[in-house]
Amino acid sequence: MSKPIHTHPVALVTGGAQRIGRHVACALHDRGYTVIVHYRRSADAANTLCAELNQKRSDSAAALGADFGKPDEIQRFAEAALQTYGRLDVLINNASDFYPTPLGDITPDDWDRLFASNVRAPLFLAQAFTKALSSAQGCIINMADIYAERPLPEHSVYCSAKAALVMLSKSLALELAPLVRVNAIAPGAILWPQEDSAFSAQEQRNLKDKVPLGKIGNPDDIASTIVFLVCDAPYITGQVIAVDGGRTLSQ
Repeated sequence: MSKPIHTHPVALVTGGAQRIGRHVACALHDRGYTVIVHYRRSADAANTLCAELNQKRSDSAAALGADFGKPDEIQRFAEAALQTYGRLDVLINNASDFYPTPLGDITPDDWDRLFASNVRAPLFLAQAFTKALSSAQGCIINMADIYAERPLPEHSVYCSAKAALVMLSKSLALELAPLVRVNAIAPGAILWPQEDSAFSAQEQRNLKDKVPLGKIGNPDDIASTIVFLVCDAPYITGQVIAVDGGRTLSQ
């Protein structure tokens, strides 16, 4: 049996157990939101985070697992999420796969994996939650990338997937208006990938040198922008906001 409709607004953060997703979940919780923390493999991290948030405010966080690479999982997850608190006000599509795909080595599995997490899951989650978000006059925020517009070498599949997500965000903004706002965030260099081999030390220095503000960003830069779009921007929809220290201005 589902719980009675929750009195606090509810935000779902996919990939919310670690890294940027964790910061976003905490920032929204600080603004009074109850949060659902989605995870794929990071169950311990998700449960630890929710325990910390529930210590701050009772019954204000729940962890739910799903592998969005499996299409059937999305609808099951959406139903479980709605049963948890009886409502959904904010959907943050943060979960993403990222890895290089040099031309000549790209496989159909690479295409399927990168498009599944970066485009297919955000689309079908938005579809599954449309009724709830419309009832709440809520919003969706998709995590895009500055490389949706300027290619990153040897990442053609990832860049293509993020470009598709940008167009999806704009299309959903038009289709779901006026009840649901949809925007996207395009981070620049915020956190290095967890795989140490993704960028060498020299590549990291080179990227940092191309940021006009002269430094790498941090997850709170993304979280605070998301909080702004969720809480303080009722007349903004269909936009992609770059949070990149000016990186898109440089060559």
